[in-house]
Amino acid sequence: MNDKKLRLGVPKGSLQEATIKLFDKAGWQIRTHARNYFPDINDPEIKCSLARAQEMATYVQNGTFDVGLTGKDWVLEWDADVVVVDDLIYSKVSNRPARWVLCVKGDSPFKRPEDLDGCKVATELVGFTKNYFNSLGVKVDVSFSWGTTEAKVVEGLCDAIVEITETGTTIKANGLRIIAELMQTNTQLIANKDAWNDPWKRKKIQNINLLLQGALRADKMVGLKMNMPKAKLAEANGALPALTSPTVAELKNPDWVSVEIIVEEAIVREIIPQLKELGAEGIIEYPLNKVI
Repeated sequence: MNDKKLRLGVPKGSLQEATIKLFDKAGWQIRTHARNYFPDINDPEIKCSLARAQEMATYVQNGTFDVGLTGKDWVLEWDADVVVVDDLIYSKVSNRPARWVLCVKGDSPFKRPEDLDGCKVATELVGFTKNYFNSLGVKVDVSFSWGTTEAKVVEGLCDAIVEITETGTTIKANGLRIIAELMQTNTQLIANKDAWNDPWKRKKIQNINLLLQGALRADKMVGLKMNMPKAKLAEANGALPALTSPTVAELKNPDWVSVEIIVEEAIVREIIPQLKELGAEGIIEYPLNKVI
């Protein structure tokens, strides 16, 4: 009986739901319980724990967790000594990196970060923000914000804020203006160095990463299956994209074949009319769980 366990840290809070959905697509069902920080998972080799994304890097560094998911921003904020296994581009809103931006009031005279010399800046990302302004040679007073950061600059409690955004909607809604982008961030799979040097744990972590990446890739792709006149197959091969060459199967009618391709979901609306023009019939579109 294998009694080895991999200690997995799952980010609690805004990333929690998206992370659990991603693991579900990858094949691991994580089930949380009210007021319980230890979710169930359908893998006897993994022990799950919930932790704030802001603290995850420190827990992985000190060995509380063997592996965890957190933002690149928090790895940099704590200057965490961990192994970055891979980038996982997903979030609570979209499958694109979020941005940490420097914002001021819409009617503020500040146009550049250098204009803030001697000013007050509020943010949750204190260490990184201090380093950013130090690299510019700009002296600012950086204070930690416990939340509702946008309101602080509106109410005059500070001159500027450094805040994370994906769409910029909240920033605009509060009458703020972005004057600089400090960095782009995304979720990362990170590992404890000792765990990474353990052959069994490293293999387990690599397998998890393989399937998570496959699930993320599948999010942007769909499968198309159809019947097509054999005489049009060569023309279709030259015109239609696919991961590799289409899968083609003979049908009872020798003049027709069954064709299956995997394509990006964003271009399906362009491909289906082309397929119809080539004489395709019975076109079926289906979602994918993983593309490896």
